[in-house]
Amino acid sequence: MQKLDLQTLEKKLWDCANVLRGELSSAEYKDYIFGLLFLKRMNDQFNLERKKLIKEYKNEGMDSETIDALIEDPSLYDTFFVPEQARWSKLKDLNFNIGPELDKAFKSIEDEPKNSELIGVLTTANYNDKERVPDSKLNQLLQIFDSMDLSNEGLEKPDILGDAYMYLIKMFADDGGKKGGEFYTPEEVKEVMVRVLKPEETESIYDPTVGSAGFLINSINYVKEQGGNYKNLQLYGQEINLSTWAIAKLNMLLHNAKGATIWKGDTIRDPKNREGSTLMTYDKVIANPPFSLKNWGKDIAQSNQYNRFNYGVPPKSYGDFAFVMHMVASMNSKGKMATVVPHGVLFRGGAEGKIRKKMLQDDLFEAVIGLPSNLFYGTGIPAAVIVLNKNKPEAKKDKVLFIEASKGYEKDGNKNRLTDENIEKIVDAYDKYKEIDKYANVIDLDEIKENDYNLNIARYVDTTEPEPEVDIESVVKRISDREEKLSRSKNKINDFLEELGFDKI
Repeated sequence: MQKLDLQTLEKKLWDCANVLRGELSSAEYKDYIFGLLFLKRMNDQFNLERKKLIKEYKNEGMDSETIDALIEDPSLYDTFFVPEQARWSKLKDLNFNIGPELDKAFKSIEDEPKNSELIGVLTTANYNDKERVPDSKLNQLLQIFDSMDLSNEGLEKPDILGDAYMYLIKMFADDGGKKGGEFYTPEEVKEVMVRVLKPEETESIYDPTVGSAGFLINSINYVKEQGGNYKNLQLYGQEINLSTWAIAKLNMLLHNAKGATIWKGDTIRDPKNREGSTLMTYDKVIANPPFSLKNWGKDIAQSNQYNRFNYGVPPKSYGDFAFVMHMVASMNSKGKMATVVPHGVLFRGGAEGKIRKKMLQDDLFEAVIGLPSNLFYGTGIPAAVIVLNKNKPEAKKDKVLFIEASKGYEKDGNKNRLTDENIEKIVDAYDKYKEIDKYANVIDLDEIKENDYNLNIARYVDTTEPEPEVDIESVVKRISDREEKLSRSKNKINDFLEELGFDKI
C-alpha cells in the first residue's frame, strides 16, 4: 500500500477546510479540523500498537478471550489510549447526530487517566452545532479522514504530520487575516530569530506568548539540523487564548514533543512560570507578543510581584515593554532572548524611554534588527527584533549591533516575505557582529547615550546613496544644442510669418 506523502495530506486537509467554508470563519472551523486530525491520528496509532500486542500475545499462545481483556489495559500503550466510545470504527460511518457523538468521544479521551496531557485540549470545539455544522458536513469530514492512514506506518515519513499541521496553521492565518496574527508568526521571521538564538539540545526554551507553538517547533527543527537530540530540550510556553492553547498542545504532540509544558492563561496578570515568589528562568526566551497592547495589566505591574518590573512600569496603552521585562525576568544568568517589537519601542520617550535607558545601562541589548513592513498578519507596520543577553561575550560588551534589513524582501501576494537570501544576510550580519556598509553597524553605548538612549536604527546605519556626480560639460553642451534648435525653429517661424505679411516675433 502506498504511504501518505506530504502533498497528498496537505490537499486532503485543505479539502476539509473547503467543506466548512461559508457559515464559519477560518478562526472557528480550524478547531474542528484540528480536533478530527488528532482523533484520527490517535486512533490509527492506537490500532497499530493494538495489532502488535495481539500478535505478540498470540505468539505466546494466549487465547482470544484473554487477549481481548489484556489489550484494554491503557498502561500497555506507549502513546495515548483510545476508549471504546472514541474509536474510529464506531464514528466513521455515523450519519445522524454526529456532533454529540464526537463531543462524547473527545470527552471520553480526556477523561482517561492515561491521557492526562490532553485535559482541556480536545473539548474546545463544540461539534454539536447543527445550524452551522450540520451532519452532512461532519459526515464529509469523517469520510475525508477515513481515507487516510495517519499511523507511523501509513506515513511516508513521521515528520510529515507535523509539517502538514504547520501548513494548515499557515493557511488559516492567510485566510484569517488579522485574526491569523493571533496565533501565527511568519515562518521566515521564526527562522531568523531561532538561528540568532541558536538553541542547543540540553537547553530550556520558553515562549510567554506561545500562539500555536511555532517558535518551539522551529527550535526543535534547528537542534535536529545541528545533529542534536531534540528530546533533550526542555520546552515551555503560555497562551491566553483557549482555542490557540489547544492548537499549541496538539502541535507539540504531532511533532513528537510529548512532555512540553504549555500553560494557559494571561502571562502578565497570571504568569504560570513561577516558583513561589519568583519566576522560573530559562536559557533561551523567544516570543512575538501582541503589538502595543492596551489595558495589558498596568495595575499588576505596579505591585511588581515576581520582580518583573524593576526597570519601571510601562504606560497603560503600550504593553510592549511589559512583555520584554517579563522575558528578561525569565532569563537565567546566562540567558538570551529575542522578541519582535514595533519600532516605537526603540525611540518612544516617557516611561518607555526610562525603561530603555536602564536596560541599556545594564548592557542587556545585544542587537536591534529592522525588518521589512507588511510581514505580519494583522498589521502592515514594520517591526524589529531585539536581542537581549545577560551574558554578553567580552567583544560585545558596551556595544549594540544595528541591522537595517527593511529593504530585503520579495512580494508574496498582498504580503511581503523574507527570502532565503534575506534570512542568510541577516543571520550572517548578526554572527559577524561588525560593520557592513549601508546594512549593519556596531555602536558603542557612549554614542547611544549621547543620542539620549534612542535606538532608532536610522540613526546608526546610514543607507543614503551619494548624489551622482554632475558632468558640467555635458550639461552645458545639452543647453547649447537646445538653444541652437530653438533659434532655428524661431527663424523658420519668422520666415513663415513674413510670407503671410505678419510681424516677426
